[in-house]
Amino acid sequence: MNETTTKQARRPAWIWLLVSLGVIIIDQATKWLCVAFLKEAESVPLIRGFLHLTYVENRGAAFGSFSEHRWVFMVFSTIAIVGVTVYLLKFCENDRLLRCSLALIIGGGIGNMIDRIALGYVIDFIDFCGIWSYVFNGADSAVCVGAGMMMLACVLMMINESKAAKSDSANEQHDEQGDEQ
Repeated sequence: MNETTTKQARRPAWIWLLVSLGVIIIDQATKWLCVAFLKEAESVPLIRGFLHLTYVENRGAAFGSFSEHRWVFMVFSTIAIVGVTVYLLKFCENDRLLRCSLALIIGGGIGNMIDRIALGYVIDFIDFCGIWSYVFNGADSAVCVGAGMMMLACVLMMINESKAAKSDSANEQHDEQGDEQ
């Protein structure tokens, strides 16, 4: 084990919760700014026809779905947030990409959960007009980016495991050939 790996192993997992906290703070601050400066359903173009700030109160789950079943979604979200947090703190390996992805997912989940509990709805405001028909927020972005990073981390882990297995197989064959001579 080299010095860099040793330092990574010593870095406590809770450090990644600071990343989650940063996501929560940015998410809540941008939502506060949206409420302070936009009226509900008001849309302000940043890049006309492409990117607008549009204040929407989302009373459902992802993209407004399941609005009649808000409590079921809140229970599921809480269980998921707790599960991902426990995994990050107790079981996650020293993979920075995976840990960062989990931290983003936790922060985004908590950011939206704060809205659901405090307001009864989630504030959305990022609107890619003509490209995407849904309005979303920073927490949603963190969850989506975190999920993408998690998929990438899993693919990279599979590639590394495959390379290690091939290397082990090649070493065993080499050892067997050496024993035969």
